Amino acid sequence: MRVLDPSAGSGTTLLAADNAGIKSFGFESQPLVSRIAQTKLEWDVDIVDFNQMVQEALNIAEADRSDPYEYPPLVHKCYDETNLLELGRLRKAIEAVCDDSKAWHMAWLAFVCIIRPTSHAGTAIGQYVLPSHGKARVATVRDVYFNQAQEMVDDLMKMQSHGVSPKAELIEHDARNVYHDLLNSIDLVVTSPPYANNYDYADATRLELSVLGEITGWSDLQKLIRPGLIRSCTQMVSKERKGTYVYVDDPVLAPIHEELSATCHKMEHERENHGGKKNYHTMAALYFYVMAHVLIALRDACKDGSKMCFVIGNSVPYGVYMPVDEWLAKLTLSTGFISWDFDSAPEEERRSLHRRRRRIRQQHQDHRLACNKKKPFAAFCDEGLCLK
Repeated sequence: MRVLDPSAGSGTTLLAADNAGIKSFGFESQPLVSRIAQTKLEWDVDIVDFNQMVQEALNIAEADRSDPYEYPPLVHKCYDETNLLELGRLRKAIEAVCDDSKAWHMAWLAFVCIIRPTSHAGTAIGQYVLPSHGKARVATVRDVYFNQAQEMVDDLMKMQSHGVSPKAELIEHDARNVYHDLLNSIDLVVTSPPYANNYDYADATRLELSVLGEITGWSDLQKLIRPGLIRSCTQMVSKERKGTYVYVDDPVLAPIHEELSATCHKMEHERENHGGKKNYHTMAALYFYVMAHVLIALRDACKDGSKMCFVIGNSVPYGVYMPVDEWLAKLTLSTGFISWDFDSAPEEERRSLHRRRRRIRQQHQDHRLACNKKKPFAAFCDEGLCLK
């Protein structure tokens, strides 16, 4: 059995495959996320070495009296002076002990994991940063880093107790392109690709990238992060708005051309009734154009008789419904797969997800009201799509 996740993210599917003793591969094109996933796959690290690396970095940071890093304005909005100084010193300490070992990679990952918990801004992993929403209490950098490392030790010990060895391979690769080393070799594709729900997967890591010194502002996201991502939000498609229907008319979208074209026209018309004037029609066209190329590449990777399982979400931008499951199924069948099935997520799970999303959207809504801006959001839900 060989498994592929073409949207590997931080490596959840690959870790599950390792836990089951199954060979797996993952594609991830976002550099920071790819590095995080690669580090998590090094779960056979020597735990004693990891603990020693963490303690050495903490000791160096405590003795450091050097000048602080220069950060972009976003970072200064998200930290008080004390924690930002301590965070910078810990970053310097981790860089100072770098030996490119698995233990060091884990120490680096522990640092990345504390970037948001040590901020007073309203943040959570994988969510937008809301500097105006402060936390009631923020622990010291030293305490948070030490506790994070101990949590990781617990997880590592559990993983190592299963009696298996790492088999997964994480490849920094754009899933739209064929990966020739995996041609006709995959038995099962399991993935949760970006949803067409206007969530900005590049901006979701802007705070981490800024603290790490990888970017200095919004323009760096555009140049360094966005090009390899699936077009799933309007922030990624503004320059391509004039060419919307060029993508819609591309032969690769022939199986859904009539429906997609009509839906894009509806969105374009509805756009004029909203203050934000978001280019949802362009987002939709590019989302399915990109996903069509991903599906073609996956078909080349799959053996005869293989299966694919996608976790996806339907989308209703500006109130215009897109049957994402049906359209992806039609595109997949056109590549050579022979059948498809669709299952909705369990009702209680769906309700739980919707409750969580309502809380997130309310936070964003409160922030928008405070800024006196109107920014509509798309509704969506989780579904499952299986193809074979």
